[in-house]
Amino acid sequence: MTRTPIPYGITGYGGYVPRLRMQRAAIADAHRWISGAAGASPKGERAFCSWDEDSVTMAVEAARDALDQRQRIGIDALTLATTRPAFADLQSASIVAGALELPASVRTLEIGQSQRAGVSGLLNHLLAARENVLFVASDHPSAKPASAQELTYGAGAAAFTLGSEGVIAELVGSASETALFVDHFRAADGKYDYYWEERWIRDEGYAKIVPAAVKAALDNAGVPADAIAHFVFAAPLKGVGATVAKRIGIAADAVADHLDERCGHAGAAHPCLMLAATLERAKPGDLIVVAGFGQGCDVLVLKATDNIASFKPRRGVRQAIADAQVHGDYLRMLSYDNAIDLEWGMRAEKQVKTAFTEQYRSAHQLGGFVAGKCGCCGTVQFPQLAYCVNASCNAPAAQFEPTSLYDVSAQVLTMTADWLSYHPAPPLYVGFVQFDNGARVLMEVTDVGAAGLDVGTPLRMVFRIKDIDRARNYPRYFWKATPLAA
Repeated sequence: MTRTPIPYGITGYGGYVPRLRMQRAAIADAHRWISGAAGASPKGERAFCSWDEDSVTMAVEAARDALDQRQRIGIDALTLATTRPAFADLQSASIVAGALELPASVRTLEIGQSQRAGVSGLLNHLLAARENVLFVASDHPSAKPASAQELTYGAGAAAFTLGSEGVIAELVGSASETALFVDHFRAADGKYDYYWEERWIRDEGYAKIVPAAVKAALDNAGVPADAIAHFVFAAPLKGVGATVAKRIGIAADAVADHLDERCGHAGAAHPCLMLAATLERAKPGDLIVVAGFGQGCDVLVLKATDNIASFKPRRGVRQAIADAQVHGDYLRMLSYDNAIDLEWGMRAEKQVKTAFTEQYRSAHQLGGFVAGKCGCCGTVQFPQLAYCVNASCNAPAAQFEPTSLYDVSAQVLTMTADWLSYHPAPPLYVGFVQFDNGARVLMEVTDVGAAGLDVGTPLRMVFRIKDIDRARNYPRYFWKATPLAA
């Protein structure tokens, strides 16, 4: 008796790109005195992290985009791929799991140290073909001021759910090649990447290593190059994807949008971000090739199933890219990336040492923004206290029902813009947020655009860095509100 193999593959996807964008022309103008460059300014914008964003916060937002309202109790494993982890010895994946309210039994893993970490991690899970997995790639490469990478780099994250129910894209072939080709590197204690000469990287790296690996993957899948509908290849050098596709025999119109016009290159997360954007427009039967480069090459050949049209992320990559605040103040980007040491005055000297004991005891509330709904009167309160805050009720906390607030619609009830208190992105917007389920919480509002805030401004919740203990380099994470409109 022949058994039909159980299908396994990508069951969902999502993406995130920071709302903040820097005009490339503003970056170039800031360095004309040193480069002597003249003529037309570079076009477009590049995404950059706000002071309260990093690989952890972006991973949470990308995962929320992929999961939306789907059940999370069945997720068995979470893997985070990044070359810019928040800690050298503290697992960021566990922070992501807590913010997403994943079950305590979930296995967490973190991988990195290569630009192909995102593609490698996704391939490993697809080849293993077991368990319900949440895979997230999140990165924000940092570029030295006045370098070529400063114009091309960006930031972003992509998330994929993997399993055997509702598969929208399945793996039909793959190949890997390992080669110690050093196009760039960053020392263990370094902040910036060191790059070798561009022509060498393009001609000896991309043009030779990638085509060989892709051809091997196509042979493994048993499909010709001209049958490929989408070719996903991320590189910080412009036009490389088209050059590589031509060498392989893949049609020019199959080369996926590099997303560089309004996003920039998001490091190890970028091929995954491009894949998520590609899945948004893929059709049943489409063959997709994804190649990840870095000390070799990993290649996936995916086939979109009939279920591809039935899945939609909460917002998707396209909408995340469209949700932009474009800036021209170059020093803002440097400050947020800790590339410039500004004098913030004595108010910035306050201590914000984290009490790990209290952080652990309150983790069930803080991570998933879990309020308590009184079982007697229905009052929703955050934080949860020993008794109901309704003076006419005072029911004990044992009767509270856990209620997460991060997906509840909300609006500004009261607000103030504080220019006196220290804040890395002045002014500090803070006020009471009114949730549609009745909860009312004093919160910080982040990424406020030129339109500012007003009573009634619609808000959504985002996972961010609450504050940073500069003495010990420890960031605390929590939820903040942000306007729906950029």
